[in-house]
Amino acid sequence: MENESQREIVHNGVHDYSSPERYVAPTDPAVQANLKKFTGYKLGFMMHWAPGCQIASYESWPLCDGDAEWSQKDMTWADTATCQRQYREANKTFNPIKFNPAGWAKLAKDCGFRYLLFTTKHHDGFCMFDTKTTDYKITAPDCPFHTHPDADIVGALYREFKKQGLAISTYFSKPDWNSQYFWCDEFGKAPTRNVNYDIKEHPDLWEKYVQFVHAQIRELASNYGKIDVLWLDGGWVRPENQGQDIRLSEIVEELRNTTQPGLIVCERGRGGETENFITPEQTIPPMAIGVPWETCVTVGDCFSFHYNDCYKSGRKLTHLLLDVVSKGGNLALNIPAQPDGDLPAPAVKSIRELGAWLSIFGEGIYDTTLCAPYFTDKCYFTRKDNKIYCFYRYGRRAKLPAKLTLPLDVTVKEAYSMRTNDRLHARCEDGTVTLHLSDLPMGGAFFAEGFCLVLDDAQESAT
Repeated sequence: MENESQREIVHNGVHDYSSPERYVAPTDPAVQANLKKFTGYKLGFMMHWAPGCQIASYESWPLCDGDAEWSQKDMTWADTATCQRQYREANKTFNPIKFNPAGWAKLAKDCGFRYLLFTTKHHDGFCMFDTKTTDYKITAPDCPFHTHPDADIVGALYREFKKQGLAISTYFSKPDWNSQYFWCDEFGKAPTRNVNYDIKEHPDLWEKYVQFVHAQIRELASNYGKIDVLWLDGGWVRPENQGQDIRLSEIVEELRNTTQPGLIVCERGRGGETENFITPEQTIPPMAIGVPWETCVTVGDCFSFHYNDCYKSGRKLTHLLLDVVSKGGNLALNIPAQPDGDLPAPAVKSIRELGAWLSIFGEGIYDTTLCAPYFTDKCYFTRKDNKIYCFYRYGRRAKLPAKLTLPLDVTVKEAYSMRTNDRLHARCEDGTVTLHLSDLPMGGAFFAEGFCLVLDDAQESAT
């Protein structure tokens, strides 16, 4: 029964995240070094963007009738077939003249993000980069934007984000619903998100799809300089599900030996050697995880642009980040661009508020590691070298207790407020550290307070 349930999950693409017990650490020293650096970045600027944003629907999913119940609910203006055709042809009217890659990169840098995670291609198959494999792309003559100096959107973003010192994580969809090698018209309408023919009966057709996927990945890894992560979505495309094997290990080995030494790869939901970190989606694990992981969470309610979306506040984003980092993960915050190429003002406001908080407390976020007990009801803990950082979460009003007792069995040499640099009295006894906070000035406090505990030399050596 358990195996049958697992097969159903894989077939339908129900996405949770790989069990940490299935994690296989990379053995390549260059990958290990890059992965350690990546897990220290903590905050990623994620973006779903494609021509379909013009109709403010879910990205790609309305094309899949197997997911009609939830994905086509926004298609209210015409029959399904008409809406799907209009979605597919949205590239013919896509002209985001306000696209400002330098501005986006500076915003991300100013707000404390350390890397970009951008959808080079989602499941609909539309390429936001200049590929030679298909005409369904941003630089094709039938797309009005193709005359823009930065028509190759992926190239423009990678260029500007690298200028700001940010790393690059390349989102790429394993399934491609525009490819005749995946959803082939010869076999009728595709009933599910999977390939619409029997691969065992048509191995030559599937081999063409594998080569098509490898060619696109090779372009992304060869035409835009260094990339740090190859982030592969579409977890239902896997050998154990209808034989959908894209032979990822082959192309990854090729890239690591040529254009991208030390490349981190994340084949979501697979486990094993091609999933160098695991990826919860729109959720945060309930406990600390001792293997590399990253959760992708939307700033609004949706990954793709919706005109009536509701955006999380800066305070909520800050608390999300603290929850994630205290459990050892990275947070990729998704900000959808508008059809005109601008970013939604409420989303920008929220990430600027998060950035203001990080400008004060980032020392206790970036390049930190797990620190037991990880979190309590209102506190979050991280560690870096001989320093333990404790964050106290505020409600709507910034208010601290006169004394804050922390379940830390350590000896503290000194303690100070990260916001004011005021020294704090710390009493260590019975496996706890009590901070005396009644004299700490509260002017300028917001979202969460941060304290640094410097351990004495003996304690540092012992730990």
